[in-house]
Amino acid sequence: MSQFRQIDPRFLASPQITVDDVAEAKALGVTLIVNNRPEGESDDQTPGDAIAAAAEAAGIAYLAIPVTHAGFSMPQVTALQQALTQAGEGPVLAYCRSGTRSTLLWALAQASAGANPYEIAAKAAQAGYDVSPIRAQVDILSARAGS
Repeated sequence: MSQFRQIDPRFLASPQITVDDVAEAKALGVTLIVNNRPEGESDDQTPGDAIAAAAEAAGIAYLAIPVTHAGFSMPQVTALQQALTQAGEGPVLAYCRSGTRSTLLWALAQASAGANPYEIAAKAAQAGYDVSPIRAQVDILSARAGS
C-alpha cells in the first residue's frame, strides 16, 4: 500500500515506492515518477531500474534526480523544475527514503519559479513535511525569481 502524500494538485511525495506502487500511481493519473534516492542508499530499497521498468510498462515517464544527505544543488532544482513543466497535465510522483528530500526539492523548484514561500511551506506542512531546514534558500530563490 502506497504512502503517497499530496503536496499540491500536481505533486505527490512518497517514501520509497515498490514496483507494485507504480500501478497505484497509474490509477491516480501520474505522468512522471521522479526518483530522488541515490542507488544503494540502503539494502531494502527497490532499485531505480526496477521502478523505471515498471513505470515504462505502465506508460509513465521516469526520471532520476538523486539527492544525497549532503544537500541540494541548483542543477537538481532546475532538473525538477523542468520536469514539472514538461510533465503534462497529470501529477508527478517523487520519492526518496521518507519523502522529505523530494518535498524539499519541490519547495526549492517552486521557489525558483517565483512561488510564495509561505504558500510553499503551508502546502508542505499540510502533507506532513517541514521545509524549515531550507526556508532561507526558499526565500532567496523566490525573491530572485520575483525580481
